[in-house]
Amino acid sequence: MLIVQKYGGTSVGTLERIENVAKRVAKTKDKGNKVVVVVSAMSGETNKLLEYAHHFSKTPQRRELDMLLSSGERVTAALLSIALNEMGYKAVSMTGRQAGIYTDDAHTVARIDKIDTSSIKKALDEDKIVVVAGFQGITKNGEVSTLGRGGSDLTAVAIAGALKADLCEIYTDVDGVYTTDPRIVPEAKKIDVISYEEMLEFASLGAKVLQSRSVELAKKLNVKLVTRSSFNENPGTLITKEEDIMEKPLVSGIALDKNQARITLRGVKDKPGIAASIFKKLADENINVDMIIQNVGHDGTTNLGFTVPENELERAKQIMEKMHPADHLEYDKNIAKVSVIGVGMKSHSGVASKAFETMAKENINIEMISTSEIKISMIIDESKSEQAVRALHKAYELDK
Repeated sequence: MLIVQKYGGTSVGTLERIENVAKRVAKTKDKGNKVVVVVSAMSGETNKLLEYAHHFSKTPQRRELDMLLSSGERVTAALLSIALNEMGYKAVSMTGRQAGIYTDDAHTVARIDKIDTSSIKKALDEDKIVVVAGFQGITKNGEVSTLGRGGSDLTAVAIAGALKADLCEIYTDVDGVYTTDPRIVPEAKKIDVISYEEMLEFASLGAKVLQSRSVELAKKLNVKLVTRSSFNENPGTLITKEEDIMEKPLVSGIALDKNQARITLRGVKDKPGIAASIFKKLADENINVDMIIQNVGHDGTTNLGFTVPENELERAKQIMEKMHPADHLEYDKNIAKVSVIGVGMKSHSGVASKAFETMAKENINIEMISTSEIKISMIIDESKSEQAVRALHKAYELDK
């Protein structure tokens, strides 16, 4: 088999942990597999480099940031390769450029355009373990680029897709995907198999296991993904096509996202184009609008409410206040989004009514609702969000 493994910052956080990763990689190789390993920077390293940059400038040039930040992953890749060679395995480390990862020109948030796998394939044919520095690539002009948050996961999935690998394993400090956050519900269970669609919902709704960009790419390239812990031998969670899942549960899990803020625009004249002008301005500034609700009054005015990530509220505020008088605007940071997720919803009725009944029993007011084929999301008061998660987890018997 050809296996791509990715190890995150905590998994390679110390020299001892890099040594443990080397042993795990060696074990995979000893089973007769071809192995490509993608590594993150040692935990805390990227933040340290950013601090160095900000010592000299509040807004360092993005090109220079890419030069600086890409060094963290190279250090890990070289150290892991040295460790493997010392253990008697042939290993070679590669930068993003040497691994043939070509990106667009958007420094610090680059997207992968293509991968020239010839160098990796040559090394694999020579029976080498290939260790690639994650999170980075090269532009067509030969400039170093980095891929933004979750960039090493993206590197691993893209390489697995380009090599048509049999499996892509993402190693982190957690065992896999759970039915909900075990810190809120200790009875939460690990999910063995989940569809790309469900995982996308979990990722976009605040589950920290995988970033949605990586899941989207895995789905597009049809890469079988496993997310598991580098600190134990537990099997983890397999993320795959919906049709490959035998038992489709009605509800897979409950997600909670506290990084939410609501903006309400009151008493605006109800005429065509109001919503379009607002959302175009926000889109131009790359502000992600999530849930939208509009109520038209009898007096010819309308109230428009929508949510944005809380960390983008200040920017959204500035845009809104340029367009509308401040006394028409209200802001609320004390909200959270609770979501019920499951592919089984497509073929079953009553999932939504159970969610609403549960909230009513708990005396929790639902302020906004949005639904899709496999998800019901509700905006509620943040102070009741964990209570809501516990009640919903129990209502759908996810602790069974």
